[in-house]
Amino acid sequence: MGKRVREFSVVVLEDESGGYIAVVPELPGCHTQGDSLDEVVRNVREAIELYLDTLSEEERKELLSRRVVGLQRVKAFA
Repeated sequence: MGKRVREFSVVVLEDESGGYIAVVPELPGCHTQGDSLDEVVRNVREAIELYLDTLSEEERKELLSRRVVGLQRVKAFA
């Protein structure tokens, strides 16, 4: 399978220290952080590429078929 440009959904959260955390829902365990939004975007791009490089062809095919279909805010008692 050749490499091509793909898009991934990324959830960016503000860290309590003022930085940012990026999580890629389609790739379990793929996350990173950065001090600014620009830095976290650069870091998550690198994290995605490194993550994909570690996968077998079968794992890669399975994970690349996943799609995030929405993000919902749900109220619950905490």
